[in-house]
Amino acid sequence: MSNAILVIGESGTGKSTSIRNLDNKETFIINVLGKTLPFKGANKTYSNVSQDWSEGNSYSSSDNTKVIKAIKYINNSRLDIKNLIIDDFIYLMSSEFMEKALIKGFDKFSEMAKNAWDIIRCVSSCRDDLFCVILTHSETTNEGKVKCKTLGKMLDDKINIEGMFTTVLHSLIVDGEYKFLTQNNGQFMAKSPMGMFDKKLIDNDLSFAKQRMTSYLDEDIL
Repeated sequence: MSNAILVIGESGTGKSTSIRNLDNKETFIINVLGKTLPFKGANKTYSNVSQDWSEGNSYSSSDNTKVIKAIKYINNSRLDIKNLIIDDFIYLMSSEFMEKALIKGFDKFSEMAKNAWDIIRCVSSCRDDLFCVILTHSETTNEGKVKCKTLGKMLDDKINIEGMFTTVLHSLIVDGEYKFLTQNNGQFMAKSPMGMFDKKLIDNDLSFAKQRMTSYLDEDIL
């Protein structure tokens, strides 16, 4: 099973910025909306994939089928890639929702949940040396809990996205600094295995998160 992390948070809290310290020569970004990455030099370090997919490290699509094909290709054929980022997962769901907005009935929500499930399962079944990260937005429930954003209660009833990951980081701005919360504090639905991170708040740095996850999983059991 791949090393997969879910990162959730409001827009502007540093989710995409957390990519900045990953080695771009080993990183591939599925940029769902094709947005400009918010860190210095991003346009030069991340270029669109070539027609035969042998070169380049960025691909833009909001089509679930194409995204799954991209994940499988990177996993099977681009062995030079060690980091796979999906930015931003919520727009895969919202794009599908808008395409089906005029379709009556509730079956479309089941299909949307199935597509979301398929992408996460595809990521979680990637090779062991591929560090996979899904970035997505958060929302606040009526009870004041901050969780992964979906498109309504019907989808929540069908799929618990946080439950499909062992590690969920929540992006926050604390005292003007961008941070990741690593453990549930009663409000934010973050989580990580006991002892993986020394602190509940760490810098929003996916390179550091990868290093901690890798060393934790490779550590000898006494």
